[in-house]
Amino acid sequence: MFRKLTLWLVTTLSMLLGSHSVMADISIAAGVTSESTASLHIEADRLFSLERWHPQLDLRLSTGLLLLPGDDERDNAAWLLTPALRYTFSGKSQVFVEGGIGAAVFLNTRMESRQLSTAFQFQDRLAVGMPAGNGELALSLSHYSNAGIKKPNDGFEMVTLGYRW
Repeated sequence: MFRKLTLWLVTTLSMLLGSHSVMADISIAAGVTSESTASLHIEADRLFSLERWHPQLDLRLSTGLLLLPGDDERDNAAWLLTPALRYTFSGKSQVFVEGGIGAAVFLNTRMESRQLSTAFQFQDRLAVGMPAGNGELALSLSHYSNAGIKKPNDGFEMVTLGYRW
């Protein structure tokens, strides 16, 4: 399962990073779910300035993989599409907050003891971060749920710490 996802990710990242007209940044985040499952996010994303509306506002678009190794061969993974609005506070620290609602498509509708019911899940995400080195460091909280499309709707939460180059 992870071999196919890794191949898809490498192909997608090659297309995004290989084109001079589209420059994407790489983001890697590690975390833990509300089920105490470790998680790994590998994403390509891009920031678009929205200074036409507000000088401190940006739109962040990202796509990539969420890998969830599980117990007893209950691994799971998802493809993510995450738009987020970013507000950067003025000052030297350049601290930012992000929030957005995205989508995730999971390979399995079971995540440890949770029954997701549908492969499609909404992703609600809040993050806070700041520049660090040649990139930025961010702490985020995400919630995955099918919004009641089908019962049971056993969503789950995830806390991650990530770095974006």
